[in-house]
Amino acid sequence: MLSFSILGALQIRTALGPAEISGDLQRTLIQTLLVNEGQSISGESLVEEMWGDSVPDNQANALQAHISRLRRKLKSLEPDRVSSRVTIHPSGYRLTVTEGELDAAEFAKTVRQAEVAAASDPAATARLLGNALAMWRGPVFGDFTGGTLCQLACGRYEEHRMRAMELRFDAELRLRNHAAVLAELHDAHTNHPLRERFCEQLMIALYRSGRQADALNVYRRMWQHLSDELGIEPSPALRRVENAILSHDPALACDSPASVILQPA
Repeated sequence: MLSFSILGALQIRTALGPAEISGDLQRTLIQTLLVNEGQSISGESLVEEMWGDSVPDNQANALQAHISRLRRKLKSLEPDRVSSRVTIHPSGYRLTVTEGELDAAEFAKTVRQAEVAAASDPAATARLLGNALAMWRGPVFGDFTGGTLCQLACGRYEEHRMRAMELRFDAELRLRNHAAVLAELHDAHTNHPLRERFCEQLMIALYRSGRQADALNVYRRMWQHLSDELGIEPSPALRRVENAILSHDPALACDSPASVILQPA
């Protein structure tokens, strides 16, 4: 059995240890097949992803040669497997990946589970998402993002990661762990300055840590950043958090879930 990891540089793990995929075209091919998570992808799409504007004269033969090479490589990694992982279908090529074999798919599934559990069990949510976020070793595919399809997948998985971070911070704030996550919230807000949810959570954590002035300064810097970069004002949700801090609203108490603080009436 193989396992594939793309939350960081591409890694393939076998029963005997890690395996390498050599060559940029081979890496692009397997990465593109992996981000389709078991669904077929057309030969035309694979050609465009692999060669871009430098398509070889006989693209069908060139693609088939790389498909055959990848099949041989994967077969050598699991010699007892009866059928090839890479199969051809009327709709294109497919790489068979079963449950638990692709870290990105497992991560996305965990985030969906956490969405369901978040309201009723913050401790389980924090633990679940903490373990899931630890799966990330760096940017998706590391420094080798590939073509358009892989880059779009990078954005999709990164959005799952941002959502996981938001859910985890909400759970930790409900558990009164604001001091423990304060440094992480600072980093999240600094690294993603236009993501208002991180700003809201950081403001709440600072306020609960007895740092009202710092919380309001974070808001003012965010307001200035949004104005300078996008020409917009903070969202109603972010403004509600500022107003709550100014008025010492009881909704900011430690036992209030940050995800529902100051929802509109």
